[in-house]
This record gives sequence, C-alpha cells and structure tokens, in this order.
Amino acid sequence: MSARPWWRSPTLIIVAGCLIAIITFGVRTTFGLFTAPLTDLRGWDREAFALAIAFQNLLWGLGQPFAGAVADRYGAGRVLAAGGLVYAGGVALMSFSTSPAALTLTGGVLVGLGVAGGSFTIVIAAFARLVEPAKRSWAMGLATAAGSMGQFLFAPLGQGFINAYGAATALILLSCTLLLVPLLAASLTGRGDEDEAQAHEHVSAREALRAAAAAHPSYLLLTSGFFVCGFHIAFITTHLPPYLTDQGLSKGLAAWSLSLIGLFNVIGAYSSGILGGRHPRRLLLSGIYLGRGLAFAIFLLAPSSTGSVLVFSALIGLLWLSTVPLTSGLVALMFGTRHVGMLFGVVFLSHQVGAFIGALLGGSVYEATGSYDVMWVLCIALSVAAALVHLPIRERSAAAPAPA
Repeated sequence: MSARPWWRSPTLIIVAGCLIAIITFGVRTTFGLFTAPLTDLRGWDREAFALAIAFQNLLWGLGQPFAGAVADRYGAGRVLAAGGLVYAGGVALMSFSTSPAALTLTGGVLVGLGVAGGSFTIVIAAFARLVEPAKRSWAMGLATAAGSMGQFLFAPLGQGFINAYGAATALILLSCTLLLVPLLAASLTGRGDEDEAQAHEHVSAREALRAAAAAHPSYLLLTSGFFVCGFHIAFITTHLPPYLTDQGLSKGLAAWSLSLIGLFNVIGAYSSGILGGRHPRRLLLSGIYLGRGLAFAIFLLAPSSTGSVLVFSALIGLLWLSTVPLTSGLVALMFGTRHVGMLFGVVFLSHQVGAFIGALLGGSVYEATGSYDVMWVLCIALSVAAALVHLPIRERSAAAPAPA
C-alpha cells in the first residue's frame, strides 16, 4: 500500500478535522443570538425564527444519512468541501431574507443541508475510518470537543459582530469563516486501511441499514435515545438567550452562557471519548442523560441570577455533546467502519428530528403561554426516559449482513 502524502498524515487529518468542527459547529451555535435582534429587525415573532431553525435541524438530519453514504463511498473530503460551500451560502443569504418564508429557505433548508455535508458528524465518520482503532474513541472525543471549542469561540464573536455591525452584517461575516472548510477538507480524503479491508464484502448501504434495523435491537434503542439529545440541544441553543433576557438578565450574559457551555463541553466531550474506550458506553450515556435532568431541575428551581446561569452553563456544558463520541463509537463497534457514515447518519437523523421538535415547540409554547416553563419540565422528563432507554443496549459486534 502506498504511503499517504504529507497533507494526509495522521496528525494533519486530526488537526484539519478539528478545525472544521470548530468553524462549522461554532457558526451554528450563534444562531440563538440572532433570535431577538433579527426578529426585531424584520418585525417577526419568535415562532417564525424558531420555525426556520427547526427546519434547519430537520434538513440537517434528513441530509445526514445521504451525506454519510456519499462520504463512505467517495471519501469525506469532497462531501465536507461541498457542504461547507452550501453552508456558507445559506448563512450569507439569511442576512437578505426579508420574510419568514425566505428565512426558512435560507437559514432552514440551505444551512441545514450544508451542515449535513460540512459538519463535525462527517468529520467523526472520517476519523472512524482514517484513525487507527486504538485511538478512534479518543479522536472522536477530540473532534466533538473541537466543536464545543467552536461554540466557546464563536458565541462571543457572533455577539460582538451583532453589537458592532448589526444582525444582517454579522451573518455575512460569519459566512466568510465557513469558506475555510473546503481548504481544510483536502486532508480528509480517501479511505482508511480497515475501511479498505472491509470493501471486499460488497455489502450495500441499503443491506447494511436493513440488517442494522432488523437484527440489532440495540441500534434502534441507540437511535431513539439520541432523539432526546437533539431536543435538548436545539431548545437550549435557540431559546436560552431569549429566556435569559426575559428574566431581566443581559444579552452579554446570554452570549457568555452559550460560550461557557462550549468551553465546559471541551472537557466533557474529550473525557467521554477517553472513558468510552475504557468503560461501558451505555452506562456512560445513561449517566449523562440523568445528569442533564438534574441540571435542568436545579436551573428551573433556582432564582435567576448571573451565578445560577453560569453554574447551569458549566454543568450542562460537561454533558452537552459528550453523548456524540459514545454514540458514534457504539455504531462503529456494532457494525465496523465500512458504512459508519450512513449508519451514524441515520442515528443522527433521530437526533435532528428531536432538534426540530425542540426548537419549534419552544417557540410555539412561548407564544402560547408567554413562558418556557413547560419546556424545561419536558426536558427533565425526556432526560429520565433517555437514561432508561440506554440501559438494555448490548455492546457487541453485529453479525455481518450477507450480500444480496
């Protein structure tokens, strides 16, 4: 087998993948900061903005299995490059959207499809193929932690852009950072050694998915549990900033709360990647969801203050995306790396259906009741349900499906 060129060395693969995760996830987590200023600028209600973000999450989820399947077949580099360009275009066009329908098309459909191809989920699938098995869980955790570092960096950056230039120009500036993604994607092309070794099996993506859904109940449990993760994250990123301002707290604190979540998830995601290589992943996932429920309950019951917001942000940050390396690691363990992009993409679709509902329902509940209290209670209940769902999961390799 020929040696890899220098720009596809293991170190550069990891560095480039992590930079892509920082940029793509970082830009996306700023959208909650635009809820109030963009709706005020255009004269919309919050439900209109929430609808666009909900469609963004849904289109991200619907596009993820297809983007993953293309990455499995042709390599992650091309998919990341194309996705980054569509993502950048969608964010830029959000600034010119003067109606809720236009915002749904640009910030919802275009950004959603762009994120599906250009986000850290494709990076994680690439790491599953290109990083040696002994370091795979660590690399997945590192990629997830990098996405959280993007949230830490981009939340204050996005708020700074809004304060200095207004919401419309801020979106243009953020879109420019996404143009780096196609350049970085070159390092994540090609297949890994294990992926090539599995290629002789000639099992199609459809056959692999059918076998996963029919013959491995743990895959369905994992998929249903990830729904809750998406619900939590979309609700918080979209509605936590306006919730805090409704409580009389500053817009600056709202931005720093998102930033702090990202900072502490660097610790949480990286740690979960390491722990996932040493301890049962299903038990770690159950603990994470129970921890989220406890954090929500404390936040809901405690008086609103700068201190309570910062404590909540730190606690939820430790548990934020720490589910991702564990969930993707279980998919790779169960089914190998040949179709990991597509199979994790299906699990991620469930995550994004949850995100669609979390973002949209948050806006609808607020408009109907003038409060987010019902949503916080629902988040607690779903945390308990997710913790229970992960307990029966069997952490073993599935039998390889027979080619048709």
